[in-house]
Amino acid sequence: MIGIIGGSGLYEIEGVFIKEVRKVPTPFGDPSDSYLIGEFSGRDIVFLPRHGLRHNFPPHRINYRANIWGFKELGVERIISVGATGGISNEIVPGTIVVLDQIIDMTKGRDLTFFDGRDGVVHIDFTEPYCPELRRSILEAGSKLGIELKKIGTYVCTNGPRLETSAEIKFYSQIGADVVGMTAMPEASLAREGELCFAGIAVVTNYAAGITENRLTTTEVVEVMNRTAGRLKTLLKEAFTLIPIERNCKCKEALKEARF
Repeated sequence: MIGIIGGSGLYEIEGVFIKEVRKVPTPFGDPSDSYLIGEFSGRDIVFLPRHGLRHNFPPHRINYRANIWGFKELGVERIISVGATGGISNEIVPGTIVVLDQIIDMTKGRDLTFFDGRDGVVHIDFTEPYCPELRRSILEAGSKLGIELKKIGTYVCTNGPRLETSAEIKFYSQIGADVVGMTAMPEASLAREGELCFAGIAVVTNYAAGITENRLTTTEVVEVMNRTAGRLKTLLKEAFTLIPIERNCKCKEALKEARF
């Protein structure tokens, strides 16, 4: 099964048939919303709106552990995460779609692991935070469709819910970040702890603070996300057909030799 985390509306892809809406209780509380379970091209897919269907959970209050645990309970083995981000250079213009390959975590105070010591100490390898096999399928889909993608990109994850200062963005650019957002962590690391494959697609909806003289607004984010939705849905639709049935990556063995 393939999971999708993103904004409401992404499940409205032509050819996707939603069969069930299911609440999934977890040991960590309730996920952001019910999971939408459907079928596409003979593949089972599961969609979860990260912030809830009413967009009522800010980034720092999302129950990331429950969200990932719920996917695993439903039998999901791969997750594609889609999110809006700010571009940290003039070259990364609004509307750019980035297939992420690295993360810098600047969050604080979030519940970031399934392993709090009661079941032993676990240190997962996070050298490559995004599954290379899943990334290849998305990049191949873009190539086949002629959809321009930024093939690598580093996401710096901030705590939110406020937007960043221009000094922070300048610092993030100096340490190698390409885009800034508030939800990639601990989403990605929890997926690794769950031995799930995880890919991140960042939609650049605005320039980050200080890149231009314009004031940052949520209106701009929504408008650009809506304009990009068509390309994004087409990309996902093709990627579903290219993702191998069997997993041949190391994600499925992430806990092997990770425990003390």
